[in-house]
Amino acid sequence: MHSFIAELQAISNLEIRFDEMMSNHTTWKIGGPADIMIIPQNKEQLIQAVRVLHKHEIPWIVLGRGSNMLVSDKGIRGVTIKLGGTFDEIHFDGTEVTAGGAYSFVKLAVQAGKKGLTGLEFAGGIPGSVGGAVYMNAGALGSDVSRILKQAEVLLNTGEVITMQNNDLQYAYRHSLLQQESGIVLDAIFQLAPGNREEITASMAANKDRRLRTQPLKMASCGSVFRNPEGTFAAKLIEEAGLKGLRVGGAEVSTMHANFIVNIGNATAEDVLALIKKIQDIILESNGIVLVPEVLVLGER
Repeated sequence: MHSFIAELQAISNLEIRFDEMMSNHTTWKIGGPADIMIIPQNKEQLIQAVRVLHKHEIPWIVLGRGSNMLVSDKGIRGVTIKLGGTFDEIHFDGTEVTAGGAYSFVKLAVQAGKKGLTGLEFAGGIPGSVGGAVYMNAGALGSDVSRILKQAEVLLNTGEVITMQNNDLQYAYRHSLLQQESGIVLDAIFQLAPGNREEITASMAANKDRRLRTQPLKMASCGSVFRNPEGTFAAKLIEEAGLKGLRVGGAEVSTMHANFIVNIGNATAEDVLALIKKIQDIILESNGIVLVPEVLVLGER
């Protein structure tokens, strides 16, 4: 047995799984086996584990709630980290809310609304975790994480914990410094503002109703596949090209929303990648625009 596995097993109560199918952990329901998955329940377990991995130079990736990612059919080598336990908690303090990295971003928006706090309404339709939202600068409805994040506690791949202020993250459209510097968002503090509870709740309910009517929320997908090019929308370009319903294997351009690719049954990662490439080629030829995926492609190719 590799010595690093023995050292991981020596960490008190750390859950370790072998050959865990990633299709069970992604919203696309796609992905081969992760060699090793660890599920830390608290910061101490996670810090110990990352220090072991750093010492042995073992590659690792973090799995949030499995949205916005495409895991290869061959799976993931090295170690996959899925946060559990105390990483799935929130705490309100006046107009500030501290949320663990594994906490649902949608649920966070709902809880803030119930407290009469405004600023997170845009998050009501964004699948994924708080950590993933901070990492991607997730956004919708004209707002994004950069507008409300105060600071985030981040575990570096060396095992060192640092606090990053909003400016430190170098936010841009669907981008943060964390996409270059390997780290795990342990928790994040969001600065909200007092609002009218009824108005916030009504606004979020209206947004949810619109999403249910326009997005394939009952089908396996990752959310939006492509970033919106400057001055237009990816969905508009794809729909105008007549690509709704286009299929490769079990992957299909949604007939409800053209910027969603849905798994209509047993889609593989290669199906999705081939469909993405086909869409990109057609839009480039017809519009001269390069569509850039916002999906993270993970695992062995």
